[in-house]
Amino acid sequence: MPKKPAQPAFDTKIGAGGETHQTVPPKGAHDQAEAHLTTNQGIRVSDNQNSLKAGPRGPVLLEDFVLREKIFHFDHERIPERIVHARGSGAHGVFECTDPIPELTSAGLFAEKGKQTPVFTRFSTVAGGAGSVDTPRDVRGFAVKFYTEEGNWDLVGNNIPVFFIQDAMKFPDLVHAVKMEADRGYPQAASAHDTFWDFVGLMPETLHMIMWAMSDRAIPRSLRFIEGFGVHTFRLVNATGESKLVKFHWKPVQGMQSTCWDEAVKIAGADPDYHRRDLYEAIDSGDFPAWDLGVQIFEEDWAMEQAYDVLDATKLIPEEVVPVRIIGRMTLNRNPDNFFAETEQVAFCPANIVPGIDFTADPLLQGRLFSYLDTQKSRLGTANFHQIPVNAPKCPFHNFQRDGMMQTQVPTGRANYEPNSLAEAGEAGGPRECPATGFTSFPRNLGENEGDTRIRIRPDLFADHYSHARLFYRSQTPIEQAHLASAIVFELSKVGLDHVRSRVLSRLRNVDEDLAKRVADGLATDLPEAAEAARKPVDMPPSPALSILEQGQPSLPGRKVAILFAEGSNLEAIEKLKAQIEKAGGTAFLVAPKVGGLKVKGGTLKADGQLAGSPSVLFDAVASIIMPDAAKAMASCSTTQGWFADAYAHCKTIGACPATRALLEQWGLKPDEGVVEIDAFTKVAPARHWDREPKVRMLA
Repeated sequence: MPKKPAQPAFDTKIGAGGETHQTVPPKGAHDQAEAHLTTNQGIRVSDNQNSLKAGPRGPVLLEDFVLREKIFHFDHERIPERIVHARGSGAHGVFECTDPIPELTSAGLFAEKGKQTPVFTRFSTVAGGAGSVDTPRDVRGFAVKFYTEEGNWDLVGNNIPVFFIQDAMKFPDLVHAVKMEADRGYPQAASAHDTFWDFVGLMPETLHMIMWAMSDRAIPRSLRFIEGFGVHTFRLVNATGESKLVKFHWKPVQGMQSTCWDEAVKIAGADPDYHRRDLYEAIDSGDFPAWDLGVQIFEEDWAMEQAYDVLDATKLIPEEVVPVRIIGRMTLNRNPDNFFAETEQVAFCPANIVPGIDFTADPLLQGRLFSYLDTQKSRLGTANFHQIPVNAPKCPFHNFQRDGMMQTQVPTGRANYEPNSLAEAGEAGGPRECPATGFTSFPRNLGENEGDTRIRIRPDLFADHYSHARLFYRSQTPIEQAHLASAIVFELSKVGLDHVRSRVLSRLRNVDEDLAKRVADGLATDLPEAAEAARKPVDMPPSPALSILEQGQPSLPGRKVAILFAEGSNLEAIEKLKAQIEKAGGTAFLVAPKVGGLKVKGGTLKADGQLAGSPSVLFDAVASIIMPDAAKAMASCSTTQGWFADAYAHCKTIGACPATRALLEQWGLKPDEGVVEIDAFTKVAPARHWDREPKVRMLA
C-alpha cells in the first residue's frame, strides 16, 4: 500500500457550518486505542453494558446520566439531507499554483509558483436523495473549498459550464419540477418524467443546459474523469484595484470518459456506489486524481461587444474564442476519516471568497449568495417557521413552497412549481402572480451608474435561448448527437402529458431541425410548429472543445481492465498482459468462474472477482485468455454470454484469444476492429468503438 500523506502538525477540522479551526491534541491525551471510555463531559464510564436499575429486576433510574447521554446522542445522529446535491463523495487534497497571476488578482493562493493550499472537494449528483445511486443521468456537482491563508474560498460549481435558468427566482421551480413528483414520490434521481419536461417546454432558456444534460457528460464513467466549471462569470481584482472578468475551469489530468446509457443503468444495479467506491479506492491505492485549474480572462469592454451576455448563466464562452489559461493543479490525496463528519457536514457557500476575487451581477449567482447561507443556518430547525402561530400571517397565503419539517398544511396535487401547464390536463395549476396588485419595489438608483435602478427585468440578450443550445448540439460528433437525441426520446417517452412532449419538440426545432425530427420519429409523433423565439437564434462556429470524442479516445492510465480466465488458461500469457496493462498505467482485475484458485497452465491462479459478481460494465475494457475446452463449457452459460454481450454492446475493446474469438462468433458477436488480438490489446484499449453501436441498438 502507498504511504499515506503526512499529517500536518495541526489538524484542520471542518465544522457543521463550514467554519474551520485548528486543533492540537490535548496535553496528556491517551492514544485512542488505549483511551478510557468516557461520557462527552470526560467522565470515565465503569460499565457500558448495563443501565442503572433499582435492584436486579427493578426499573431503570432516571439518574443514569450515562444511559441518557448515550441514547440522547443516538436519537439525534441524523441531520436533514441537502435539498439538492444530497448524494456526495468527498476527499482532501492540495492545490498548487503552477502559473502565478499577481497581475490579475491579489488572492494569495495565486501569488507565487509552487504555493500550496489545502482543499476539500465534494462531488455530487443533483436530483437524487442521499440513498440514491451514483450513475443516474444527472449533472454532477463539483465543489472545492480552498483553506487559504486569507480565509476560505469556495468555488461551488458543476461538471457542466452552464445552467438551466438565468435568474435565481426560478431555482425553486426548477428543483421542484425535476425532483420526485409531488403527489406520488417518484421517480427518484431521474428527470424522465412529466413535471421536469413540462418546465423545460415552458422555459426555453433551459435548452442549452438540456443539450449538456442529455449528452454523455451527464453519465460519466468516474468522478475522476469529469471536468468542472465555476458556471458564473466572476471578477478578479489585483492589488492596485484593476479588474478583469473570469470564468473558472477544472480540467481532469487523466482525461474525460463517459458511459453509454445501458451501461450506466446496469452499473446502478451491479454497484449503486460505483463512483463513490472508485474515488475512494483510487485515492486509497495511491492513484491520486488531479485536475488543472484554468481561467478564461476577458475585459468588460470585450464582454459588452458579444452577441450574448456573459452574466447569463445559460451561456458559455467558447475556448476557441477565449483560451483557457492553466494556473494550478489540484490533487486529491486523502480520503475522509469519517464520512458524516466531513463529506456530509461540509458546508459550501459561493459567498465565501477571499480578497482578489469578487462577484458580478449575474442574477443566478446573486441568488446563490443568499441561498446557501440560509440553507446552513436553519435557526428554527424548519423551513416552516412561518406556520408557528406567533409567526403566521392572519390573512390567506398561497404559494408553491412545500414540505419541510413540521409541515402542518396538507397541499394536494402535483403543482408545486411555476410556470406549469397542468391545468391543460385538467389538474389544479395553483396560484399565479398578479402584476396589477402585487408588491412593486420603488425604482430608486442603485449602484455606481445613474442609470442603475432596482427593477425586475432581464437584459434583451438573455432572450436568446437557442443559439448556445444549437452550438452545443452541432459541436458534437454524429455518435454523440445520436446519444443526445436518444436520451431525449427516452426521457420524453416517460412523459404522460401529450402537450408537454409537443411543446418540447416545438422548442427543439429552434435548436436544430434534424434533432427535432429524430426525436419526433423516436416518439412516433408528428412534429409540431416551431415555437416562436423571443430572439432569433444565431449560428456560431462549432466548438470542438464541447465534444468528448473530439478530444480523443481515453488512454489506459487510471482505467480498470478485466482479464477473464478459466481452468487451463495460460498463466504466462495472463501475467504478460497484466504487466502490459499496469505498465501503461491501468489496473488489471482478474475474473474467473471461481475465485478460490484454478489450475492453469504453469501453476495455480486466484481471481480477484467471480464472473457473476464482476460484470463487464464495471470495467473500461475486457480481455479473455481461455482454452478451447473452457470455451466449450462456457458456450451454454448465459452469465458468460451476457458478460461478453454487454462489453460488445457497450462498444468496448475486447482482447480475444482464438478460443474467445470463436466463442464470440458462435454467439453472433461479429468481430470488428474493437475485437483485437491479445498482443495488440494495450495499443487499443480502453477506446470505445462507436461504429459498432448501430449494430447493437437502435438510436434516434
